[in-house]
Amino acid sequence: MATHPVLRDELIDELLGNAKTAEDLFGQEGLLKTLTKQLMERLLEAEMSYHLGYSQYAPEGKNSGNSRNGKIQKTVKTGNGTIEIAVPRDRESEFEPVLVKKRQSRLAGLDTQILSLYSKGMTVRDIQAHLEELYGTEISRDLISTVTDAVVEEMQLWRNRPLDELYLIVYIDGFIAKCRLEGRVENRTVYVVYGINLEGQKEVLGLYLGAAEGAKFWLTVLTELKNRGLKDILILCADGLKGLPEAVESVFPHSVFQTCVVHMVRHSLNYVPHQEKKAVAADLKKIYQADNLELGEQALEAFEHKWKDKYGVIVKSWRNNWEYIIPFFTYPKEIRRVIYTTNVIESLNKSLRKSVKTRGQFSTEQGLMKLLYLTIKGASKKWTMPIRDWKQALNQFAIFFPDRFPSKLML
Repeated sequence: MATHPVLRDELIDELLGNAKTAEDLFGQEGLLKTLTKQLMERLLEAEMSYHLGYSQYAPEGKNSGNSRNGKIQKTVKTGNGTIEIAVPRDRESEFEPVLVKKRQSRLAGLDTQILSLYSKGMTVRDIQAHLEELYGTEISRDLISTVTDAVVEEMQLWRNRPLDELYLIVYIDGFIAKCRLEGRVENRTVYVVYGINLEGQKEVLGLYLGAAEGAKFWLTVLTELKNRGLKDILILCADGLKGLPEAVESVFPHSVFQTCVVHMVRHSLNYVPHQEKKAVAADLKKIYQADNLELGEQALEAFEHKWKDKYGVIVKSWRNNWEYIIPFFTYPKEIRRVIYTTNVIESLNKSLRKSVKTRGQFSTEQGLMKLLYLTIKGASKKWTMPIRDWKQALNQFAIFFPDRFPSKLML
């Protein structure tokens, strides 16, 4: 990890001078802006010296063929507000600053702040007001749109990037977003495809929009993933998505389709009042934590006998999905734990839903996808770490799927 030099206390005292308040330090005329201005100008002078090959006032610059030619004032927008700096010029007009390029009116730090605010669901108007209030910097709506639109090409490259050949587990989840299309507000379902790779790291494989799901839609999604290099999925987990099992059978015939147990439990508890949730959850746990299929079926029978009069809809849901819950019982506990441990994925889902909810409506589908991409990018450092106890699970995957596991990783 890189370390930075620590300033001496005496130097800090000298810099602070008579500054006593936050306004003295961070205000529009505060120390931070003054220091930023002087540092930028010092760096620009250093760049000019490097360009010319001699320092200012050095005798070797005489009759060198090119020399300094005064300075030009330039207004630059930064994360600390608007700053006026003096940019040096040379007589041959060959000097190209790196710190602040010609015709550049803002520093990258400002772009980063704009994108960060946008990814949290703030509208262009909200960002404009926030930056003006915080830094006294007036940012045009067009500039904010330009900064956010600049990620579209990056987003397209990300959405079409090559994938690994094998993902041990793939999850598919969806939520509703509202888009105003042709003057009407319509619901669009955002489907997020997550993958767990051989290192146990979580990865968003793709984002997809659909007005209605079905086998044809899922066939298109899975075929696209395959065309990007994905050859095999050991286990695919999803929840009640119409037509998905048939599409999986067609595109990845060796993959096991598994109903997401986490979603089954969550949806079941939606029908239960608070005072009985603990008891119902405990009885559901006996089903999916049973050691084998026979014990799981016995636990389901017991749940039905106890709760069918009150929560017949829960019993019906588990019965209807039992065909795709059954595979869960064939896996060792190490693999079950990975399938069930979706906390980190749920955390990202929560961030995506929150950013969409904060925005409300989207004028274009591209605007929606742009927001989702920036949210994923901003959250990626927090949620891509390997799953806990991954090595134990990896060993069990290698034993359970020996013919489809990379030979170099067989233990």
